[in-house]
Amino acid sequence: MSRIGVFTCHCGENIGATVDCAKVAERTRNVPGVVHSVDYKYMCSDPGQSMIKDAIKEHGLTGVVVAACSPRMHEPTFRSAVEEAGLNPYLCEMANLREHCSWVHEKNDATTDKAADLIRVMVEKVKHNTPLHPIRVPVTKRALVLGGGIAGIQAALDIANSGHKVVLVEKSPSIGGHMSQLSETFPTLDCSQCILTPRMVEAARHPNITLMTYAELEKLEGFIGNFKATIRKKARQVDEKLCTGCGMCITKCPQKKIPDEFNEGLGKRSAIYVPFPQAVPNKPVIDKANCTFYKSGKCKVCEKMCPTGAIRFDQQDELVTLDVGAIVLATGFKVMRTDKFPEYGFGKYADVIDGLQFERLASASGPTLGVMKRPSDGKEPETVVFVACSGSRDRAKGVPYCSKICCMYTAKHAMLYKHKMHHGKAYVFYMDIRSGGKDYDEFVRRAIEEDDVKYIRGRVSRIYEEDGQLIVKGADTLLGGEPVEIKADMVVLATAVQAQDGSEELAQRLHVSYDPYHFFAESHPKLKPVETNTAGIFLAGACQAPRDIPETVAQASGAAAKVASLFSKDELTREPVVAVVNRLPAPTFSYCVGCFLCQSACPYQAIEAEEIRGRDGTLIKTLAKVNAGLCQGCGTCVSTCRTKAIDIQGFSNEQIFAELMTL
Repeated sequence: MSRIGVFTCHCGENIGATVDCAKVAERTRNVPGVVHSVDYKYMCSDPGQSMIKDAIKEHGLTGVVVAACSPRMHEPTFRSAVEEAGLNPYLCEMANLREHCSWVHEKNDATTDKAADLIRVMVEKVKHNTPLHPIRVPVTKRALVLGGGIAGIQAALDIANSGHKVVLVEKSPSIGGHMSQLSETFPTLDCSQCILTPRMVEAARHPNITLMTYAELEKLEGFIGNFKATIRKKARQVDEKLCTGCGMCITKCPQKKIPDEFNEGLGKRSAIYVPFPQAVPNKPVIDKANCTFYKSGKCKVCEKMCPTGAIRFDQQDELVTLDVGAIVLATGFKVMRTDKFPEYGFGKYADVIDGLQFERLASASGPTLGVMKRPSDGKEPETVVFVACSGSRDRAKGVPYCSKICCMYTAKHAMLYKHKMHHGKAYVFYMDIRSGGKDYDEFVRRAIEEDDVKYIRGRVSRIYEEDGQLIVKGADTLLGGEPVEIKADMVVLATAVQAQDGSEELAQRLHVSYDPYHFFAESHPKLKPVETNTAGIFLAGACQAPRDIPETVAQASGAAAKVASLFSKDELTREPVVAVVNRLPAPTFSYCVGCFLCQSACPYQAIEAEEIRGRDGTLIKTLAKVNAGLCQGCGTCVSTCRTKAIDIQGFSNEQIFAELMTL
C-alpha cells in the first residue's frame, strides 16, 4: 500500500507567481496513494526540509514527491533530507514546476492544472520506485596529468602536495608549454621564465610526481577510480639515466640548420637538441627525421663525443601501463598559423609574423638574444604594425569566437617593442578592446597613454611590399572609415587561439565531449566547470577554451582540488542510476539474446559479455552485462536493445509507462 507525501514549493515567486500552489496541494490530496499534501514558500530551506522529515515519520510515508524547481539543482538536497528521516533516498522524486510550467506559461487556470498533472505523474512513478543503493568502487590514488604546460604543472603540484602520487605526461621533450616561449607576462610584465622555471624544477624534483616527457597517451580503459592508461614513451635515442646534460653532443653535432620549433622557425637547432636552456629535464633528444645517421647510416659524432656513453641509436619506443584513479586534461592550445592570411602576405613576406614569433624575438633566450631585429635582414624595425583579432571573431576563418588573450598580449607586445625601441613607432589595428581582468584595462591604457602606442579602430584589408617596406592598408572607423596607409618594417598578427592538434582524436579516446572547435567540453558551464561528462576526467587551462595564465592556474588548482576530493576516501560512492540487464530464472536467464548491439552503441564502453555456464561448465548462453563503474546512465543501450532486456535503474519501462498512463 503506497503512502505518498507531496510537498509543493512556491520557490518565492518563481512558481507562486503563476501557479496557485495552495490549490495544487489541495487537489493533490485526492490523488490515489497520496496521504499527505502541503505547500510552502521555500521547501529547500531548513524549515521546509524539516517539514518533509516530520511528515515521513508522522504519516509513515513510503514515497515523497517534491514539486519545486530543477531536480539538477535540488534533488540531492531533498534526497538527503528523506534519507535522514529513514527512507531510501531513491523513493523521493521531484516534479519540475519551475522550468516545465511556471517559467513557460502565463498565470491562469491552465497553468495550475498543468502543475497538478506534473505532480500526479511523479506520484505514479514513485509508486513503482524501488529502493536503490549507491555503487561503491575502490579508488586508485594516483592521478594522470596530460600536458606539461603551466596548467599541467600547477595541477600536478597541487595534487602531489595533497599527498597523492601523480604521473605528468608531456608529448614534447620538456615541460613548460607555451608559457616557456613567452618573454614577459601581462599585466605585470614579469619575466615568464622567472615565474615558470621554479615550478618546472619543483615538479621534476617532487617525490610524488613522476615526470614522463616525450610521451603520449596511447590507450585508456576503465572508469573513475580505476582507469588503466597505456603511455607510449617515445625513444629519445639517449639514456636519460646516463646523460648528465653536459651539451657536448649538441655542440659537436654537424647538422645545425634545422628550423627550431621552440623559436617558431626563426632560429636553427642541431639534430640532437634540448628545446631551450631552462628545459626540464635538461636531457637532449635526437631528431631522427633530420639526423644524418638515420638518413645515411653515417656520422655518430654525438656517440663518439658523449663522455658517459648515453647515446642509444637502437633505442625503441616503450609502452608503460599505469593504474590511475583520475585524469586531468591540460593539453593546451595552438595559435592559428599565419598561412591562413594570404591577404596579409604571410609566407610571401618574412617580416609578417605571428604573436609567438614576436615573443621569441623579444626574449633574451630567443634567436636574436632579445635584440629587436626583423627576420628578413636583421635590421631594427623602426615601425611595427600590430593587427589584433587576426582570425578571431571571423566566421570566414572558421573562428567566430573571441580568443580572449589577444587584446592583452597585443598591448604587451607594443609596450615591449617601445621599451626596446624608444624611438620606434607602434600602431595597433583593433576591432574593439576586450580587457576583462584585474588591472587589465589599466594595462591597455598604459600602453596607449604612457608608451605612446597609436591605436586605430579598424580592420586591415591588405598588406603588400613596396620598396623594401610593408604597406599596411586599412580604415579608421572612428574617423568615419577614413583610409589608413602605413609603411611598416614589420607586421605582427595576433592570430586566433585554437584547440591543440589531435584534440578530437584524444577526446574520442577518452570518451569526453568536445565543442565544434575541438575544445574539450565541460559537464556544466556553471556547476561543473572543470569536470567532463566522463566521471574522473577533469579539465585545466586552454584545452577547454582560450585562457590567460591567471585563469589557467586557477582552473588547474580547481581540477586538482576535485582530484584530491576524489582521493580523500578509499571507496567512491556513485549514483545507482545506471543500466541493468534484467535477469529471469533459469533456463531463460534474461530476455537478452546476446546480439550486443548495445555494446556497439554504448559511448562509455560499459557493456561487457558474461558467459552463463551449467554445473558441468557447458556454455549455456552469453549475455550482455553492464559495468556499473563505467555506466553513466545515458540510456543509449536501452533505446537500442531489440528485446527490451535493459532498463535504467529508476527509469524502468514499467515506471515510464505508469507515468504515461496516468495522463
